[in-house]
Amino acid sequence: MANNIENALYVVATPIGNLDDITLRALDTLKNVDIIAAEDTRNTSVLLEKYSISTKLISYHKYSENSRLELFLGYLNEGKSIALVSDAGTPLISDPGAVLVEAVKKAGYKVIPIVGASAILALLSSIPRIDEDFKFIGFLPRVKNQIKEIISKNKNENLVFYESPNRLIETLEIIKEDYPNRKIALGRELTKKFEEIKVLSVSDMIEYYKNNILKGELALMLYKDDEKDEIDLDEKIKKLKMLNYTNKDIVKILSLLFDINKNKIYDLCLK
Repeated sequence: MANNIENALYVVATPIGNLDDITLRALDTLKNVDIIAAEDTRNTSVLLEKYSISTKLISYHKYSENSRLELFLGYLNEGKSIALVSDAGTPLISDPGAVLVEAVKKAGYKVIPIVGASAILALLSSIPRIDEDFKFIGFLPRVKNQIKEIISKNKNENLVFYESPNRLIETLEIIKEDYPNRKIALGRELTKKFEEIKVLSVSDMIEYYKNNILKGELALMLYKDDEKDEIDLDEKIKKLKMLNYTNKDIVKILSLLFDINKNKIYDLCLK
């Protein structure tokens, strides 16, 4: 196998929109592996044609994850190499591939990541964030009560998720019922000609997209509910001080119970 390509499974990130957003290493890998396992061969063909790559394509999507295992393990047993790609971005991030990766690992073969584009990282790198931490949950469920439960359970997290254009308003309306003023960021058509990145309150985001055409894949981050936390913390600190707890003890107790930054609690104690 040419160019140091190993008898292994390569998990290759591909562009999320702009076809120029692909690494030299990814192109070299796609050109020199024996097989490319693609979520949609039609989409991947466009990329391969642009870069004059003629490697054999075999479809691999969520409905064929289990049925294709024997085929791909057979190729590896023959000493061949495989590249796994999704329609866009990094495989296994809300895309098929987990079943294949697990099977390849169990069979004793290497899984080699070829890093590149990710809609999540594209969004996070282009919006204001005080905190580095975030929680990615893939796609939200479709049931209203389940959405509410997830949002409530993770109110102290910067919550990152994907959503489809035809469900966006419905999802935002559900969030608005409890958190109308929470800040939310939305990235649409990232890296493409009509790329749009907005940071608004949940209520304002609904109003904006009620009056604007909404197409393309969406990545969102619901900012943590800092304002509500501060109000709750003030009350909790007051009660603990009435019980003669020291500031040091209050910081320990509240940071342990609510997973809140210790410096933030200490600053509120001093106030």
